[in-house]
Amino acid sequence: MTVNELVRECSFDVICLADGDREVKGCYIGDLLSWVMGRAREDNAWITIMSNINVVAVASLSDVSCVILAEGVTLDDEVKAVAESKGINVLCSQSPIFETALAVSGKV
Repeated sequence: MTVNELVRECSFDVICLADGDREVKGCYIGDLLSWVMGRAREDNAWITIMSNINVVAVASLSDVSCVILAEGVTLDDEVKAVAESKGINVLCSQSPIFETALAVSGKV
């Protein structure tokens, strides 16, 4: 499944879509950034409620296919601009983390 397909099928909002054709292979959920860096796998969709600049760095280092901000969390304009410049796909789910993960797990 691609990020574009995930957006359509799960009705996620798009914050940044640098590479909608990027493959999504699995899902990782976590808010402790050092933990995510060591455990998220390449091409995972990463679900979190963290929205600071460090999320962009961790997403880049971990090479996840997208970050999904759950519970209606969004990025401020400065962080969004950095995510766009780094080519990070960032989506938003209005649902709680558990429901967001259920939606993703049924697709990837």
